[in-house]
Amino acid sequence: MPQLGFPGRAGGGETVSHEVFDRVRQVAADIFAAPADGMTRQSSPEEIEKWDSVQHLSLVLALEQEFNVQFDPEEMDRMKTLGDISDLLDSKLPRGN
Repeated sequence: MPQLGFPGRAGGGETVSHEVFDRVRQVAADIFAAPADGMTRQSSPEEIEKWDSVQHLSLVLALEQEFNVQFDPEEMDRMKTLGDISDLLDSKLPRGN
């Protein structure tokens, strides 16, 4: 899998890459069988009907595979919205490239 470069990350405090969020949203759409264009950074289990505990684990596993990362249990517990997930992934991905 090709590595992504995130040019705006070096200064800190910037928002998560649009590319990371778009990929998270697409993976979530696939897992939850919901339209990606209806999902936002604020989308959560309260808004996405199929986002239950089992589907949350499916989402975590799919994201680990998609981004070639691993999440620890505490990180999984913090994944409350698609924005939270995108921010966490952005912090785990290599900088530069």
